[in-house]
Amino acid sequence: MTVLSQTLAVAAKDARIEWRGRARTAAILGFAGTVLLLFSFAAAADTKTLTTHAAGYFWLALLLGSVLSLADAFRIETEDDALDGLLLLPVDPRAIFLGKALARTGALTVLALMLMPIAAVLYNVGVDGSWLQLAAFIVLGVAGLAAPGTLYSAMTSQVRGREVLLPLLLFPLVVPVVLAVVKGSGLALAGDPMGQASSWLGVLAVFDLVYWSVCPLVFSAVVER
Repeated sequence: MTVLSQTLAVAAKDARIEWRGRARTAAILGFAGTVLLLFSFAAAADTKTLTTHAAGYFWLALLLGSVLSLADAFRIETEDDALDGLLLLPVDPRAIFLGKALARTGALTVLALMLMPIAAVLYNVGVDGSWLQLAAFIVLGVAGLAAPGTLYSAMTSQVRGREVLLPLLLFPLVVPVVLAVVKGSGLALAGDPMGQASSWLGVLAVFDLVYWSVCPLVFSAVVER
């Protein structure tokens, strides 16, 4: 099997696991939705502030929710040393990482799509700019969270206190991604008369390219040591 076919097989396997664990997905959605609600309470007296900073609140809620999703990336494999068994198969470690990162990207994209109507109602915001740009920022944004998040999930999967360690490692690394996606999403929502959204989209694409190129190599070194 080629690396591509192995990657797709791992992604399909994780997608099936995610589908069977729909109750946990609903719990993550409830948590992220509650975070959005808390932000609305914090600025309830100022509707303009809520609308202006809706993109920032949305991505912060998604970032916090993503930690719960990413923490599950290797939960099944670490039970009963299943990851060791997987590594004994003729599967390229890069394919394992890329398959899991693709599955996490899909899961986070679904989470983002379910959060969007909640944010639209709570913050009274609509898309006055480009739907296409907004979709691009969502896909590239969750991909920028999924790649390093999957790597750190693998590194902390067998460490005591991994629930605390994962966000401590992940959040500093994804600051550029969060900054770019918040700025770009805000322009896509409010309108972009100066044409700045494409620049933020380029920045986001560069960081995604770096993460998705480097993280598989680091993962291979981690699991083969």
